[in-house]
Amino acid sequence: MPTSETGPAGPQHPALPQGVKGAGIHAGAASRPAATAPVDRKRQPSGDEARGRAMRAAISVIAEKGTAALRMSDIAARAGMSTGHILYHFGKKDRLLLEVLAWSQADLWARFREACDQAASPAEKLDLFVRFYLPRHQGDERYALWTQVLAQRHDEAGRHVLTALLDGWDERLEAILREGMELGHFAEVDVAEFTIRAVAMLSGLSEDVMFGRSRWQDTSAHAFALSALERELRPTGQA
Repeated sequence: MPTSETGPAGPQHPALPQGVKGAGIHAGAASRPAATAPVDRKRQPSGDEARGRAMRAAISVIAEKGTAALRMSDIAARAGMSTGHILYHFGKKDRLLLEVLAWSQADLWARFREACDQAASPAEKLDLFVRFYLPRHQGDERYALWTQVLAQRHDEAGRHVLTALLDGWDERLEAILREGMELGHFAEVDVAEFTIRAVAMLSGLSEDVMFGRSRWQDTSAHAFALSALERELRPTGQA
């Protein structure tokens, strides 16, 4: 389950995508109420600026309050926008989680693609994939958003959106694996099977980090995961 990374860091958070990642919050920030911006009704943002501000505010509020107590007015206050503007972007609360998650992942994947364009090898791209997937810290907002969304009941359309987002991560890893094998940098593996195991491991590690397991206080989850993947992908004969 991808996170909030907004520039190579993370997940790291993360940011759904982390990796995906800089715009993630610092450790422990999810438990502290963030300052709200004053509403200037004479200059409300418009277009992409408004949508981006609304989405970022929603991610922050959802991570802090959860979904049960969430109000559109909370997002408006956090964004420094009117409630009417927030309703315009989200329509209604029922659409909120999927809308925000889809925007978060599109933003994360754009950052991931930009980072990969600068990478010198498939091994560097694999490193970036792990960084963008894992949460950067226990309070990673984007990963918290994933948790909130997956805990909800979804109709067929909602499940379709979630499946497409999850498949998107699989497809990105599969592309890295195929490139690495074609160049002889990676050992030959069953791409589909390797991807299932790799993503399952990363999801489990992500839950550990978000839960605050003590084992990751002095050990890097990113280093652990990358080392495990690299061992399997190391071509025969290489140390």
